[in-house]
Amino acid sequence: MKPNVDELQQAIVSMAVESWRFGTVFGRVLPKLDAGEQSRYQGQLRWFLKKVEESLAQVGLVIVNVEGHLFDPGIAATPLNIEDFKPTDLLIVDRMIEPLIMGKEGVVRAGVITVRRIESS
Repeated sequence: MKPNVDELQQAIVSMAVESWRFGTVFGRVLPKLDAGEQSRYQGQLRWFLKKVEESLAQVGLVIVNVEGHLFDPGIAATPLNIEDFKPTDLLIVDRMIEPLIMGKEGVVRAGVITVRRIESS
């Protein structure tokens, strides 16, 4: 039995999420390498992430990075630590735990994030 379009899209989304996770972990390991290795592997990581983005674009999907953006309750991502803040706190997306994936017709997969308070100066 052939998979239908929805099943294929879900498989692609799943691969994209796991690729994003791998890239995130790999990016955190890079600073621990010596300068020569770091440069070489940074290039390979950029190439890998570019290929993931290109493959997603072929099927009309894109990973949306919301890190550093102001948090809005309508954002297509679940904040894991929202209960740590007051409703009046001004928040920013601190870290993406799982990526937000958009398609031509809107959100395909909601992300998971952490937020932090913007400290007034």
